[in-house]
Amino acid sequence: MKKNAKFFEIKTNKEFNDFAMKTFNFQYRSNWIYKKYCDLIGINLDRVNSIEDIPYLPIIFFKKNKIKSFKGKSKLYFTSSGTTSKNLSTHHLNKIENYKESFNRCFKSFYGPLSDLTILALLPSYLKQKNSSLIFMMNELINETKKKESGFYLYDYEKLSKTIDFLEKNKRTSILIGIVPSLFSFGKLFPKKLNHTIIMETGGLKGLAEELTRKEIHLKLKDFFGVNSIHSEYGMTELLSQGYSVKNGVFKNPPWMKMYTYELNNPFKRTTLGKVGRLNIIDLANQDSCSFISTDDIGRSFNDYSYEVLGRVNSSDIRGCNLLFSQ
Repeated sequence: MKKNAKFFEIKTNKEFNDFAMKTFNFQYRSNWIYKKYCDLIGINLDRVNSIEDIPYLPIIFFKKNKIKSFKGKSKLYFTSSGTTSKNLSTHHLNKIENYKESFNRCFKSFYGPLSDLTILALLPSYLKQKNSSLIFMMNELINETKKKESGFYLYDYEKLSKTIDFLEKNKRTSILIGIVPSLFSFGKLFPKKLNHTIIMETGGLKGLAEELTRKEIHLKLKDFFGVNSIHSEYGMTELLSQGYSVKNGVFKNPPWMKMYTYELNNPFKRTTLGKVGRLNIIDLANQDSCSFISTDDIGRSFNDYSYEVLGRVNSSDIRGCNLLFSQ
């Protein structure tokens, strides 16, 4: 497969399926860890005749292996959040262009031109972390807005409050994106009635003093900021694409990324639509690594390829970048 394959030009299910089959053939031959896993479970090129036959690599493999579909040293790698350096996933890349292309096109498809937006980020824990894919993405998006108010605000809630007041007064569309604990802290100190600001949470529940469902979290955020809906971002270190929810916790993906649910006790069988199962992802932007990943998240998918994230598989490690909710 060519390195510059245009995954972002996918528009139809047939194009997605054809690209997925080509990607599997490429990664089976090029990715030693993925090939070894496929061989161990008895699946090789001869047994994969359709997209339903493609096996998904358990996400835990990213913690102990370099999941690469290219030769030589990695040009760049991202690491997951975690409490110890021994328990982090790594995502190795040969080219950064696919990541930039993916998150730029996806974000703009949901929220329009970046030049029309101001992006305010409350992601203190990720800024402390080295090689965060989320910080890399947000930094690129912030810079592209070309707005002096766009930026990372850490714990400077007073400055953030004054900035939002200014943007609201001037009716400028803004997005305040942050981890839930930081949004809570800011909202408690500076509650507001927002008309031109989107509130987007990106998980990170380790700092919360109590366990809350997504619905409870969103109700609190709505109350703090006087908005009708809370947006959410679904992403992880091991992926190069993101899903977004604009209301009710229902996520949608770009055309080159699809989510499927599989039986919890049978990793090779898809669930029926609407039934709760393990979320498995095909991310065709992930050419340098592995495009077929079995996550530790539980959810359900629907016939329009939208989905909900409902919790974590028991005994899976808790990681800050995932949306760690149960309902």
